[in-house]
Amino acid sequence: MSTAILTGQPVPGSPIEGELRSLGFDVRTAADAAEAETLLAAVDSGQRVAVVDARFVGHVHALRLGLTDPRFPLAAIPGAVTAQPAARQALTRALARETSGTGSTLVDSLADRLVEGLDTEVHRPELGSLVAEVPTDPQTRNEARQAVAAVDDEAVRLKSAVKARDGFFTTYCISPYSRYLARWCARRGLTPNQVTTASLLTALVAAGCAATGTRGGFVAAGLLLLFSFVLDCTDGQLARYSLQYSTLGAWLDATFDRAKEYAYYAGLALGAARGGDDVWALALGAMVLQTCRHVVDFSFHEAHVVGTDATANTSPTAALSDKLDSVGWTVWVRRMIVLPIGERWAMIAVLTALTTPRITFYALLVGCAFAATYTTAGRVLRSLTRKAPRTDRAAEALADLADSGPLAQNLARALGSTARRLPGFAAPALALLGGAVLVATAALTDFGGPWPVLAALLYTATSALAVARPLRGALDWLVPPFFRAAEYGTVLALAANAEVNGALPAAFGLVAAVAYHHYDTVYRIRGDAGAPPAWLVRVIGGHEGRTLLVTVLAAVLTASQFKAALTVLAVAVALVVLVESIRFWVSAGAPAVHDEGETA
Repeated sequence: MSTAILTGQPVPGSPIEGELRSLGFDVRTAADAAEAETLLAAVDSGQRVAVVDARFVGHVHALRLGLTDPRFPLAAIPGAVTAQPAARQALTRALARETSGTGSTLVDSLADRLVEGLDTEVHRPELGSLVAEVPTDPQTRNEARQAVAAVDDEAVRLKSAVKARDGFFTTYCISPYSRYLARWCARRGLTPNQVTTASLLTALVAAGCAATGTRGGFVAAGLLLLFSFVLDCTDGQLARYSLQYSTLGAWLDATFDRAKEYAYYAGLALGAARGGDDVWALALGAMVLQTCRHVVDFSFHEAHVVGTDATANTSPTAALSDKLDSVGWTVWVRRMIVLPIGERWAMIAVLTALTTPRITFYALLVGCAFAATYTTAGRVLRSLTRKAPRTDRAAEALADLADSGPLAQNLARALGSTARRLPGFAAPALALLGGAVLVATAALTDFGGPWPVLAALLYTATSALAVARPLRGALDWLVPPFFRAAEYGTVLALAANAEVNGALPAAFGLVAAVAYHHYDTVYRIRGDAGAPPAWLVRVIGGHEGRTLLVTVLAAVLTASQFKAALTVLAVAVALVVLVESIRFWVSAGAPAVHDEGETA
């Protein structure tokens, strides 16, 4: 239970006390600042506390936005201020200054004076058309009440539940009704995490239907995949509608999206196999391409959005993008051609129901390849013309995303002096060169030969040189995606060359386990929780250690033994990274991650 302290002269007939109770507050009244300070001291230190002017007039949703959002330690709207336990001392200090007579006297409302006296940052939610005022006379109170009656706060609440920036399919085909499903869930006490879990289970059932290999199963799979996406939109809308944000919920939402999609790929591959068509290589290729796309997004974001001064981060390419955004239809075209999750899942669902898994994967690979080329080319142009300097924060994040293991780290320290003499573009060039040679060697040589091992040793050396100095170059954000493509592509090529039943599914499992670790790294960084612990990276070997191990296994084992080794390695990596990830996210105090910009 949270506590709200009403201050000032009560207004007969005011609904404020009931509105606060409807939001979960235990309401107490204080005649002046001294009594409010006494009441504040008596509130349990683990509770949220709010100070609200008794004359407040406004929408209930304005109070909800200002007083119940769990993401902000301190928040305020006109006539009300709230503090979570972590910020209680700041509110206590401001109230103490009021009672001692050293606070502001220019503002009539105690709550607003406290906001002015706070010595830490205060979140002020955007209210838009919602009303939040402290009238000082009957006339202004009547005008404020009329303004409240003129705006339907439930309509505003429903509209604000929808993500501000989303894809065309989601905006026009899902959100117009999923927001009402979110409200239905809220009124029945369902939480976003429960809806997220329901979305995952629905997608897994869809994958199971696809795995039957029958036309009826494919039709059911497509329909269930679309319904899973509806639930996927609903969980975020429910979180925004009811302000139920949480660290665990952010992690579940982020990781379950990938789990749903990649499990569906596996279901399609199993269904195709039942019909005599082996498309495991296509399924694994789709997962590799989609994961590398995401790594490009994440690396660019850390290097340019977070890791630079946004006011200085201008370029002709960015200016052209902003100009195109001013033309309405181009915004939607540009959002659609990058094939975000809504468009992508809709395409997969329709093609699953109407065609075959092979055609579905061909379309997915072509669409994702075009989207990856379009977005990466644009970001390269922005990077080459950007003016903002890269920060230590960005370089550190890129190093964490690189996922270098003990081999690369030790070799990087030994080669530090050599790396400092290399040109600025050396890091991405070395990462690309080493990775391309490795994947090409694994794909073009016979299974069991020594050449992939030699290429993996070269890759270890080039990857060490690539990270031997801080990643502050204009294109250094390409290093992590090049590493991902090299590692995943090598596993795919070696498994395909093994030409034994079960090798590609085993490789699919290994890449899925490693990709989970890389996604987990991204969301830890975005939650300001830092990278995974060093021991975890050492245990699973880093990208170069795993790649070298897989090439050695392919060289010394038979094809059947290699399949078994990939399976064991996949299970081992999955167990280690899942246990550590679940332990961290369940117990972590990291802030919730709710990215309003990423749609992929």
